[in-house]
Amino acid sequence: MRDLLIGIDAGTSVIKSVAFDLGGRQIAAAAVPNTYETVGRTGAVQDLARTWKDAAQTLVALAEKVENLSDRVAAIAVTGQGDGTWMIDRHGEPVGKGWLWLDARAGKVVEQLRSDSGDVERFSHTGAGLAACQQGSQLRWMRDNAPDMLQDATTAFHCKDWLYFKLTGARATDPSEAIFTFGNFRTRTYSSNVISFLDLDKLSFLLPEIVDGTTTRHPLGEQAAALIGLPAGTPVVLGYVDVVCTALGAGLYEPGVDAGCSIIGSTGMHMRLATSPDDVRLNRDLTGYTMCMPVTDTYAQMQSNMAATLNIDWVLSLAGGVLKGMGRESTKVELLSHVEEWLAEASDTPLLFHPYISDAGERGPFVDAAARASFVGLSMAHGFGDLVRAVFDGLAFAARDCYAEMGPLPHRVRLTGGAARSAALQTTLGGVLGASVQTSRREEAGAAGAAMIAAVSLGIYPDMAGCVAEWVTPYQCAPEPADPKLALHYEALFPAYQQSRLALRPTWHALSQGAIATDRKVDLK
Repeated sequence: MRDLLIGIDAGTSVIKSVAFDLGGRQIAAAAVPNTYETVGRTGAVQDLARTWKDAAQTLVALAEKVENLSDRVAAIAVTGQGDGTWMIDRHGEPVGKGWLWLDARAGKVVEQLRSDSGDVERFSHTGAGLAACQQGSQLRWMRDNAPDMLQDATTAFHCKDWLYFKLTGARATDPSEAIFTFGNFRTRTYSSNVISFLDLDKLSFLLPEIVDGTTTRHPLGEQAAALIGLPAGTPVVLGYVDVVCTALGAGLYEPGVDAGCSIIGSTGMHMRLATSPDDVRLNRDLTGYTMCMPVTDTYAQMQSNMAATLNIDWVLSLAGGVLKGMGRESTKVELLSHVEEWLAEASDTPLLFHPYISDAGERGPFVDAAARASFVGLSMAHGFGDLVRAVFDGLAFAARDCYAEMGPLPHRVRLTGGAARSAALQTTLGGVLGASVQTSRREEAGAAGAAMIAAVSLGIYPDMAGCVAEWVTPYQCAPEPADPKLALHYEALFPAYQQSRLALRPTWHALSQGAIATDRKVDLK
């Protein structure tokens, strides 16, 4: 009996394959750490062959955990990290390494294009602000600065598209990534106006066919089947980008429920649901994303922080570094176990933190590759606990900054990602937003969202609403209301957070342009 669906989620940190029964219950999961490498100060790339090998390994490992998996799989669905540029030649072989969303080499290109008056029209089509992480910006940089990179390329993929190609041989991309980069969200097709604005007309042949996984499938190829141990011909579904799949699995789309959705992992992604093209709210700063959902005329509008829990990793590394200097090694798990204690030690003296710790700058709710993290208001009254508290507050303020760009703040937010396990962050986020926070018992929302697309594609459910009723609704925990006192406290602090990040912008650019000397080898004698 074909009673299982497999969702593959190829993230930045981990690649995993998860088996679900047809009613949405998770059966087993297998994962391997992902690997990527940096190029200079702002580049980040990933080996295509290694990524496929790792993804295949998770499927083989899954078969070892699920009895008779090969005879039980009804379909495989694949999603993965968004943005970036993964190219292949006419033989299907990789052309160089895949550029990730972390790659900021196209920062100057984005500054130039965003200063062009034509960007207003481009934004009106895509509903997405330009950023260095996007394929359009990256292809333009390659064309202008390193045309040899494009010499043998015949198709430009994103991560999940590459894996789909290796599974099926089909050169395709999904409506979400295709549209917010090169298309028109109203028609869900490529836009010649957008491509022309990016000055990529001569490279438009690289763009693959747009395939909607809710209606289209391709069979598992012979070579891939032999490698992963599943039957050739098994239906394979191209999921939407991981952000959309995670939002779907976490409950952004649930008819009758009005809730925002925040994914707080390495990055922070904050979304509202638009239930028609006319409900999409395009901001004056031309930022954010409008992502097609796997439901007709339905969209996830998103503002995304480049770094979220990466800021927590950084502040914990400070403590780890001090302890190491004193001869004591500490693991990340050990440091995390002390977070609540550090938070309890924090004083009542206000301290702000802007969580722009990524070298790629920021993309939501503003775009600036030069943006950098900062503490504002440090005094002798502050200790390490205050730094930790300020970082947690900063993540929540950044979330509010993003939601405020998309309209009224939500009354309820569904929270997922690694940080959803942090009670402290849930409480802080609820206080800063003045909203109830709801988590889910669903362990793997991204893989589940991909598998949900497969479930609709196969006709297991007549529509996505029916699938959500069984795969999402029963897994929702009770909403935790915001603490009224905390809400008042953060309401008073938020204007200072916004004012200080606006005031610091010239300083970021002075630092990035080398206006301040960085040579520390100075003779002070």
